[in-house]
Amino acid sequence: MALMTTTAAGTRVPGLPDVADPSKVAPKDARDLSRLFFGQLATLEEGTPEYSYARNTLIEMNMSLVRYAAGRFRSRGPEEMEDIVQVGMI
Repeated sequence: MALMTTTAAGTRVPGLPDVADPSKVAPKDARDLSRLFFGQLATLEEGTPEYSYARNTLIEMNMSLVRYAAGRFRSRGPEEMEDIVQVGMI
């Protein structure tokens, strides 16, 4: 069975699974899916709906990792932690 998903614009993305709610993906699954999505990003053309889907899904899947890493700097103050979260999302 080939993996394929459809973007919000209705464009088919071969090789990528449909992730209904990326923020609810378990960390272990996010790690495996991230490899797949990064591989596809390398082949997709920037600015296309397929590229946007892969990039946005990657960001949403890994938000918890960024927040976890930023939490390690909590002692520096809430403003610093929020800055670290913003940089991590970028």
